[in-house]
Amino acid sequence: MNRIVLGAVSALLLAAAGLFWWQGQASTEANAPPPPMPLAEAPAGAPLEEIPDEDGEGLTGPALPAEASEATREEKRFNRLDRNRDNLISRNEAMQPRIAAFRKLDTDHNNLLSFEEWAVATSNKFKKADGNGDGNLTRPEFATTKPKPAKRPACKC
Repeated sequence: MNRIVLGAVSALLLAAAGLFWWQGQASTEANAPPPPMPLAEAPAGAPLEEIPDEDGEGLTGPALPAEASEATREEKRFNRLDRNRDNLISRNEAMQPRIAAFRKLDTDHNNLLSFEEWAVATSNKFKKADGNGDGNLTRPEFATTKPKPAKRPACKC
C-alpha cells in the first residue's frame, strides 16, 4: 500500500515539475530580446555621413508631428456625456450628472421634486448670498453664488 501511495505522489511531483519547467520555457521565450535589425548597406560609391561635432552645430532632428486638432466645446461636452462611447447619448447618460443635484433638492426622498422643495432650497441659497440681509443681491453678493469649478488634477500625466 505504501508503495502505491509513494508512486502516486512521485508521479504528481514529476508532472508538476514538468509543468513548471514548460511554463518557464514559455516565459523565457516571451521575454527574449528582438532579433537584431539588418544594417542597410550603402550603395557602392555613395558618400558616408560625416560624424557630427561635439556641439551638434548644423544638425536637425526629425520633423515634429502635426498639431492635434483641438476638439470643439460641443464635442467635449458630448464626449463627457457619452459614457459608453457609442456616439449616442441615452436618456440615462444625459440624466446621470444631474442625479446628485436632484437628490440634494429632494428632501423627502420620494423621487418627486415638489415646488415647495425647490422653493426652500432656492430661498436658502438666496439668504446665504444676501450678506447684509436687505432682501436684494448686489453684484458682489451675486458673485458668491457662482458655481465652484470642478477640481482638476495638477498635471495630466
